[in-house]
Amino acid sequence: MDLSLYIHIPYCDSKCPYCDFNSHAVRRWPEARYVGALRRELEHAAARPEWRARVGTIFFGGGTPSLFSPRSIASLLETVAAAWTVDEAAEVTIETNPGTVDRAKLAGFREAGVNRISFGVQSFDDDLLVTLGRIHDGATAVRAVGDAQAAGFDDVNVDLIFAVPGQTVAGWRRDLDRAIALGTTHVSAYNLTFEEGTAFHAMRARGELRQLPEDVEVEMYEATGSALASAGFARYEISNYAKPGRQCRHNLAYWRLHPYLGVGAGAHSFAPDLRLRASNERGPEKYMTGVERRGDARATSEDLSASQLQGEFAFLGLRCLDGINASEFATRFGTSLTAAFPQCEAMRERGLLEETGGRWCLSRRGLMVADEVFATFV
Repeated sequence: MDLSLYIHIPYCDSKCPYCDFNSHAVRRWPEARYVGALRRELEHAAARPEWRARVGTIFFGGGTPSLFSPRSIASLLETVAAAWTVDEAAEVTIETNPGTVDRAKLAGFREAGVNRISFGVQSFDDDLLVTLGRIHDGATAVRAVGDAQAAGFDDVNVDLIFAVPGQTVAGWRRDLDRAIALGTTHVSAYNLTFEEGTAFHAMRARGELRQLPEDVEVEMYEATGSALASAGFARYEISNYAKPGRQCRHNLAYWRLHPYLGVGAGAHSFAPDLRLRASNERGPEKYMTGVERRGDARATSEDLSASQLQGEFAFLGLRCLDGINASEFATRFGTSLTAAFPQCEAMRERGLLEETGGRWCLSRRGLMVADEVFATFV
């Protein structure tokens, strides 16, 4: 089973008010020092037996990885190539803010070895982009996608957010249509959530933001599937749609409970054969200091029980529209899915789950209440 490698770059120009990721808005970022720490952690991890496997996917996430130079990204990929066997067809993704790149920088990322780009567009509507605290406008996003394609990227994702205060169903359809018209190969469409600890959560509590009515959110959700399906995108996960053969292999590795190594501040790792889950120090300074002193900056380590692994396999697998392979579950865990989770039958009777050809998946009704279903497996 291939290893997926996640490289976290936590710095941003500004903190978006809806964001609860481990990101840090700074005027200047210590790029050289941070890249040095990443390279040292990569080399340290490569010497450990739990991470000795062929690398199948690499994902630069953040934060805003596109703040860093192509040379920095190239040096990290060179470190990976020197320490691991990397699949010749490896998927290499970089998350990108449209306001931080031009055609030359995008060409540099492509030359460095990145072959998939994910733009955090969120919307093409300038007013909504102001609400969302983004540093780019709609025209910049359109230009960035075109520049990426001109630079040689033929696998381009666009992240969009719906149910933003002030957004209309018609406006959301325009965002979808624009993403389709740009020739993207993948669209991630996320329902805005008000996560505790974010500025949006506090603003809603103070009455400064009003969440859209549920029926409007549902209409936007249904419009998403309709518009993208008509354009040849297949939905393969709750929030993700792809042209044929363009599913994000890195994220599929998470949802299939495959091994992944995370390096960088706050990054998480998972070694299923050892039932091990671990995470790094979240603060960039503590992370860099830890790696410089001892080669890693591990902050937490957890030995998972068999039941925890079974539960994660089930609810992560159900995120994907093709669901859980009951035969694979039995092979991995030595018991049947329905023996481990008798509630599957009850949820099938309620119309929340369907079983066809040995695969269990969410029904159309189940997709609407997916979190309720997932909670039964935790």
